[in-house]
Amino acid sequence: MKIVFMGTIEFSVRILDYLFHKYGVELVISQPNRLKKKNELLPTEVAKYAADNNIRLLQPEKIGDIYEDIKAIEPDILVTAAYGQFIPTKILNLFKKQINVHASILPKYRGGAPIQRSIMNGDKKTGVSIMRMVKGMDAGEVYLCKELEILPEDNNTSLFKKLADVGVEALDECFMDIVEGRNLGVPQNEEEVTYAYNIAPEEEIISFNEEAQSIVNKIKGLSLEPGAHFEFKGIKIKVFDASVVEDDSNAKPGSVLNIKKQILIKAKDKAVSLDLILLPGKKMLSGKDFSNGQKVFSIGDIIE
Repeated sequence: MKIVFMGTIEFSVRILDYLFHKYGVELVISQPNRLKKKNELLPTEVAKYAADNNIRLLQPEKIGDIYEDIKAIEPDILVTAAYGQFIPTKILNLFKKQINVHASILPKYRGGAPIQRSIMNGDKKTGVSIMRMVKGMDAGEVYLCKELEILPEDNNTSLFKKLADVGVEALDECFMDIVEGRNLGVPQNEEEVTYAYNIAPEEEIISFNEEAQSIVNKIKGLSLEPGAHFEFKGIKIKVFDASVVEDDSNAKPGSVLNIKKQILIKAKDKAVSLDLILLPGKKMLSGKDFSNGQKVFSIGDIIE
């Protein structure tokens, strides 16, 4: 059984590690290396894993460019997990089975940012769906779905790690049933479909004209990567954790209410405590530590 794996981020690595140790992986395909540090390109998490474990690795700009490379190995099974590139039908047709590990309870949150959007929307649960890959985005039959509670302290980073473990459990439970044709999957209800499109840059901006809980959900949904932010006095301030604080004052949204032992900002309804803050060129600080000696905020300032 020749398995080809496609993935890019840390979530993908957990799935790849399971497949590699249990069944072996013939070929790994990941996105090109794009992140830079000190003018050097950093490998994707999946590319690094493949290199460390001596698995053949390809990183095409367009997956169609390596059609012949994939065909030449006469593959049997394709498994993808957060690959980040549309896979054309001619590639899918090279495989006997095409399996995707998707981090949502399908048909809810088809698309590239299901974990972030589940937190940003204030959902109480999420999950992982093992599904068949088809031409449409995350539209294939679902083989198995496992749910996971979203805890108040969860953020994007913690939920990614938890769901990677859930993904391994789910894939292990149904993989051979899929391969051997005992699990044919269940069609999704198209009337219940929602989408989780990738996060646009403007969505990373914090507006204090929104309700406090919505602001906190956004901050947690984007933490630690890419991070939500707002600008004040020409400074781009990133916030990685926050909490809702009761406040019934008539202060204008964006007003700085407190700078002692916390940074408290008025929202549309209640207030938001900035609990984990990063200024450019500085280290990340808790709201309490940041408030000690900070000279950015004064009580009565208004963040527009």
